[in-house]
Amino acid sequence: MTILALMRDHPSIFKAPVLRTVDSAIFRLRYFAHCMACGFCDDQCCSYGVDIDAANADALRGLGSGFADFVGVPESEGFTDEIEEDAEFPSGRNRRTRTRDGGCVFLKRGGRGCQIHAWCAAHGLDYHLYKPMVSILFPLTFEHGCLVASSEAVDRSLVCAGEGPSLYDGVRGELAYFFGDALVAELDALKASRAA
Repeated sequence: MTILALMRDHPSIFKAPVLRTVDSAIFRLRYFAHCMACGFCDDQCCSYGVDIDAANADALRGLGSGFADFVGVPESEGFTDEIEEDAEFPSGRNRRTRTRDGGCVFLKRGGRGCQIHAWCAAHGLDYHLYKPMVSILFPLTFEHGCLVASSEAVDRSLVCAGEGPSLYDGVRGELAYFFGDALVAELDALKASRAA
């Protein structure tokens, strides 16, 4: 693990998290990346539920009964009851999606993919405002201001680890959305210097 300092702080469009460092492993580790074209993983990465900003969970609840019917989960069963204080989440608090039958409750049963994402696409909503940021950035994550590889990518328990683009390249566009072009330009330069 080589932690590299960024030239400046890069806050997300929501003000938090703020990235200050990056683990260079994100440029070296690889994964399949083309999730909806995958025919071998059965959405393994959605097995455990995911941390979600508390305000993000409230926004999902605000979608009403149509959304609850679409995902097949009553509003009261979408999230764990525990709310944790966490300054790295935009609202300063997070909770977790519940799991059911070996997967996140928002995972499409008998099919593929995230039902939050599907609902947003069907209703012209920006999924970035509803889907957990941790899910969107996977297999990257943030820890104490550092952009890092998710543990599943590091220990290679992620079924699609090893082949394809780098973790960074796989979510480069999402990093630009959340943290801006300046972060991506800096990461591009770090990636190029590591390759050299």
